[in-house]
Amino acid sequence: MVDDTARAKRSGVIRRGYAWMMAKAQGPQALWALAAFAFAEASFFPIPPDVMLLPMMVADRNRAFRLAAWCALWSVIGGCFGYLIGMFFWDTAGMAIIHLFHIPLAKVDHVRDLYQANAYWIAIQGLTPIPFKLVTISSGLAGVFFPYFLFFAALARSVRFVVIEGLLVHFFGDQAKEILDKYMEAALVIFLIAVVAGILVIVLV
Repeated sequence: MVDDTARAKRSGVIRRGYAWMMAKAQGPQALWALAAFAFAEASFFPIPPDVMLLPMMVADRNRAFRLAAWCALWSVIGGCFGYLIGMFFWDTAGMAIIHLFHIPLAKVDHVRDLYQANAYWIAIQGLTPIPFKLVTISSGLAGVFFPYFLFFAALARSVRFVVIEGLLVHFFGDQAKEILDKYMEAALVIFLIAVVAGILVIVLV
Protein backbone atom coordinates (compact mmCIF):
# COMPACT_ATOMS: atom_id res chain seq x y z
CA MET A 1 0.00 0.00 0.00
CA VAL A 2 2.82 2.37 0.88
CA ASP A 3 4.63 1.51 -2.35
CA ASP A 4 1.47 2.16 -4.36
CA THR A 5 1.04 5.55 -2.68
CA ALA A 6 4.66 6.54 -3.33
CA ARG A 7 4.36 5.38 -6.93
CA ALA A 8 1.20 7.39 -7.38
CA LYS A 9 2.91 10.50 -6.00
CA ARG A 10 5.88 10.06 -8.36
CA SER A 11 3.50 9.54 -11.25
CA GLY A 12 1.62 12.69 -10.28
CA VAL A 13 4.81 14.75 -10.23
CA ILE A 14 5.83 13.48 -13.66
CA ARG A 15 2.45 14.16 -15.16
CA ARG A 16 2.24 17.62 -13.63
CA GLY A 17 5.68 18.36 -15.05
CA TYR A 18 4.59 17.12 -18.46
CA ALA A 19 1.39 19.19 -18.31
CA TRP A 20 3.40 22.27 -17.30
CA MET A 21 5.80 21.79 -20.21
CA MET A 22 2.94 21.30 -22.68
CA ALA A 23 1.38 24.53 -21.41
CA LYS A 24 4.66 26.44 -21.67
CA ALA A 25 5.35 24.99 -25.12
CA GLN A 26 3.17 27.67 -26.69
CA GLY A 27 3.95 30.43 -24.21
CA PRO A 28 5.64 33.74 -25.15
CA GLN A 29 9.00 32.64 -23.75
CA ALA A 30 8.93 29.09 -25.14
CA LEU A 31 11.34 29.71 -28.02
CA TRP A 32 13.95 31.37 -25.82
CA ALA A 33 13.61 28.70 -23.16
CA LEU A 34 14.22 26.06 -25.81
CA ALA A 35 17.20 28.03 -27.13
CA ALA A 36 18.71 28.24 -23.64
CA PHE A 37 18.11 24.53 -23.07
CA ALA A 38 19.73 23.55 -26.39
CA PHE A 39 22.69 25.89 -25.89
CA ALA A 40 23.39 24.70 -22.35
CA GLU A 41 23.12 20.98 -23.17
CA ALA A 42 25.69 21.29 -25.94
CA SER A 43 28.28 22.71 -23.57
CA PHE A 44 27.64 21.84 -19.93
CA PHE A 45 24.02 20.94 -19.02
CA PRO A 46 23.31 17.19 -18.53
CA ILE A 47 19.81 16.77 -20.00
CA PRO A 48 19.23 16.82 -23.80
CA PRO A 49 16.85 19.45 -25.24
CA ASP A 50 14.61 16.71 -26.68
CA VAL A 51 12.65 16.71 -23.41
CA MET A 52 11.44 20.23 -24.23
CA LEU A 53 11.55 20.14 -28.02
CA LEU A 54 9.33 17.09 -28.46
CA PRO A 55 6.43 18.36 -26.31
CA MET A 56 6.64 21.70 -28.11
CA MET A 57 6.47 20.02 -31.51
CA VAL A 58 3.64 17.75 -30.42
CA ALA A 59 1.71 20.76 -29.08
CA ASP A 60 1.98 22.56 -32.44
CA ARG A 61 2.69 20.20 -35.34
CA ASN A 62 2.49 23.05 -37.86
CA ARG A 63 5.66 24.51 -36.35
CA ALA A 64 7.44 21.18 -35.84
CA PHE A 65 10.18 21.76 -38.41
CA ARG A 66 10.73 25.38 -37.45
CA LEU A 67 11.04 24.43 -33.80
CA ALA A 68 13.44 21.62 -34.66
CA ALA A 69 15.56 23.96 -36.79
CA TRP A 70 15.60 26.54 -33.97
CA CYS A 71 16.72 23.86 -31.52
CA ALA A 72 19.42 22.64 -33.91
CA LEU A 73 20.71 26.19 -34.42
CA TRP A 74 21.12 26.86 -30.71
CA SER A 75 22.55 23.43 -30.10
CA VAL A 76 25.27 24.20 -32.64
CA ILE A 77 25.89 27.62 -31.10
CA GLY A 78 26.17 25.97 -27.70
CA GLY A 79 28.44 23.39 -29.28
CA CYS A 80 30.78 26.18 -30.36
CA PHE A 81 30.96 27.23 -26.72
CA GLY A 82 31.76 23.63 -25.78
CA TYR A 83 34.45 23.62 -28.46
CA LEU A 84 36.00 26.73 -26.89
CA ILE A 85 35.93 25.07 -23.48
CA GLY A 86 37.87 22.12 -24.84
CA MET A 87 40.36 24.28 -26.72
CA PHE A 88 41.04 27.06 -24.21
CA PHE A 89 39.61 26.04 -20.82
CA TRP A 90 40.23 22.31 -20.66
CA ASP A 91 42.25 22.43 -17.44
CA THR A 92 39.47 24.25 -15.60
CA ALA A 93 35.92 24.08 -16.95
CA GLY A 94 36.59 21.12 -19.26
CA MET A 95 38.01 18.92 -16.51
CA ALA A 96 35.14 19.85 -14.19
CA ILE A 97 32.53 18.80 -16.73
CA ILE A 98 34.31 15.54 -17.57
CA HIS A 99 34.64 14.66 -13.88
CA LEU A 100 30.95 15.43 -13.40
CA PHE A 101 30.16 12.61 -15.83
CA HIS A 102 32.86 10.34 -14.38
CA ILE A 103 34.54 10.00 -17.77
CA PRO A 104 38.07 8.50 -17.55
CA LEU A 105 40.77 10.76 -18.96
CA ALA A 106 42.03 7.85 -21.05
CA LYS A 107 38.66 7.76 -22.78
CA VAL A 108 38.83 11.49 -23.44
CA ASP A 109 42.25 10.96 -25.02
CA HIS A 110 40.78 8.20 -27.19
CA VAL A 111 37.94 10.40 -28.41
CA ARG A 112 40.37 13.26 -29.03
CA ASP A 113 42.57 11.01 -31.16
CA LEU A 114 39.49 9.73 -32.98
CA TYR A 115 38.42 13.25 -33.92
CA GLN A 116 41.92 14.25 -34.92
CA ALA A 117 42.10 11.34 -37.34
CA ASN A 118 38.52 11.46 -38.63
CA ALA A 119 36.44 14.56 -37.93
CA TYR A 120 33.34 12.94 -39.40
CA TRP A 121 32.97 11.03 -36.13
CA ILE A 122 31.60 14.29 -34.73
CA ALA A 123 28.54 13.87 -36.95
CA ILE A 124 28.17 10.18 -36.15
CA GLN A 125 28.40 10.56 -32.39
CA GLY A 126 26.31 13.72 -32.47
CA LEU A 127 23.36 11.61 -33.62
CA THR A 128 23.61 9.16 -30.74
CA PRO A 129 22.47 9.48 -27.10
CA ILE A 130 26.08 10.37 -26.23
CA PRO A 131 25.90 13.75 -24.42
CA PHE A 132 26.67 16.33 -27.09
CA LYS A 133 28.83 18.36 -24.71
CA LEU A 134 31.32 15.47 -24.64
CA VAL A 135 31.50 15.61 -28.42
CA THR A 136 31.96 19.37 -28.57
CA ILE A 137 34.49 19.64 -25.74
CA SER A 138 36.51 16.73 -27.13
CA SER A 139 36.49 18.41 -30.54
CA GLY A 140 38.01 21.56 -29.10
CA LEU A 141 40.53 19.55 -27.10
CA ALA A 142 41.48 17.70 -30.28
CA GLY A 143 41.98 20.97 -32.13
CA VAL A 144 39.64 19.90 -34.93
CA PHE A 145 39.70 22.47 -37.73
CA PHE A 146 36.80 24.73 -36.71
CA PRO A 147 34.98 24.81 -40.09
CA TYR A 148 35.02 21.00 -40.06
CA PHE A 149 33.66 20.95 -36.54
CA LEU A 150 30.94 23.45 -37.43
CA PHE A 151 29.91 21.48 -40.51
CA PHE A 152 29.70 18.10 -38.81
CA ALA A 153 28.04 19.49 -35.67
CA ALA A 154 25.40 21.24 -37.77
CA LEU A 155 24.88 18.08 -39.81
CA ALA A 156 24.41 15.91 -36.72
CA ARG A 157 21.98 18.22 -34.95
CA SER A 158 19.99 18.99 -38.10
CA VAL A 159 19.54 15.32 -38.90
CA ARG A 160 18.62 14.45 -35.32
CA PHE A 161 16.20 17.28 -34.60
CA VAL A 162 14.86 18.34 -38.00
CA VAL A 163 14.95 15.18 -40.10
CA ILE A 164 14.35 12.40 -37.57
CA GLU A 165 12.32 14.02 -34.80
CA GLY A 166 10.65 16.61 -37.04
CA LEU A 167 9.40 14.00 -39.50
CA LEU A 168 8.25 11.68 -36.74
CA VAL A 169 6.20 14.39 -35.06
CA HIS A 170 4.90 15.77 -38.37
CA PHE A 171 3.51 12.41 -39.47
CA PHE A 172 2.77 10.79 -36.11
CA GLY A 173 2.16 13.75 -33.83
CA ASP A 174 -1.35 12.76 -32.77
CA GLN A 175 -0.27 9.22 -31.97
CA ALA A 176 2.80 10.53 -30.16
CA LYS A 177 0.66 12.74 -27.92
CA GLU A 178 -1.65 9.83 -27.12
CA ILE A 179 1.32 7.63 -26.25
CA LEU A 180 2.88 10.32 -24.06
CA ASP A 181 -0.41 10.96 -22.29
CA LYS A 182 -0.91 7.26 -21.62
CA TYR A 183 2.63 6.04 -21.00
CA MET A 184 4.42 9.13 -19.68
CA GLU A 185 6.27 7.30 -16.90
CA ALA A 186 7.53 4.53 -19.19
CA ALA A 187 8.60 7.08 -21.83
CA LEU A 188 10.58 9.02 -19.23
CA VAL A 189 12.31 5.87 -18.00
CA ILE A 190 13.23 4.87 -21.56
CA PHE A 191 14.57 8.36 -22.23
CA LEU A 192 16.72 8.37 -19.10
CA ILE A 193 18.03 4.91 -19.96
CA ALA A 194 19.04 6.22 -23.39
CA VAL A 195 20.93 9.13 -21.80
CA VAL A 196 22.75 6.83 -19.36
CA ALA A 197 23.50 4.40 -22.18
CA GLY A 198 25.09 7.21 -24.14
CA ILE A 199 27.39 8.03 -21.25
CA LEU A 200 28.26 4.34 -20.78
CA VAL A 201 29.19 4.07 -24.45
CA ILE A 202 31.83 6.74 -23.91
CA VAL A 203 33.04 5.22 -20.65
CA LEU A 204 33.10 1.53 -21.53
CA VAL A 205 33.49 1.13 -25.30
